[in-house]
Amino acid sequence: MPLYEHVFIARQDLSNAQAESLVEHFSTVLADNGGKVLENEYWGVKTMAYKINKNRKGHYAFLRSDAPSPAVQEMERLMRLHDDVMRVLTIKVDEHQEGPSVQMQKREERGDRRERR
Repeated sequence: MPLYEHVFIARQDLSNAQAESLVEHFSTVLADNGGKVLENEYWGVKTMAYKINKNRKGHYAFLRSDAPSPAVQEMERLMRLHDDVMRVLTIKVDEHQEGPSVQMQKREERGDRRERR
């Protein structure tokens, strides 16, 4: 099955538990349609570059999945209909990277940027 990475932003006025329950809800949607979530990460509340629906901040979440295309389309459809989800991004990847995403790594662990002068 194809591999996907999903990032979504939920409204800032949700609690952390509610935002994490959204991750679980969309994971079960994928599982019900024949896919599976390999890993999920809750990135927390972050400030956005511009306002979305009068919100300056949002709860960010990240999912790595192995699912057929119809399962991903159904999950995206339900995300777009959900009132608490503001933005959705899904990317098809050839393979998942090992370890945590770049957002969850410490600055020292990244190491792929050059030194400033």
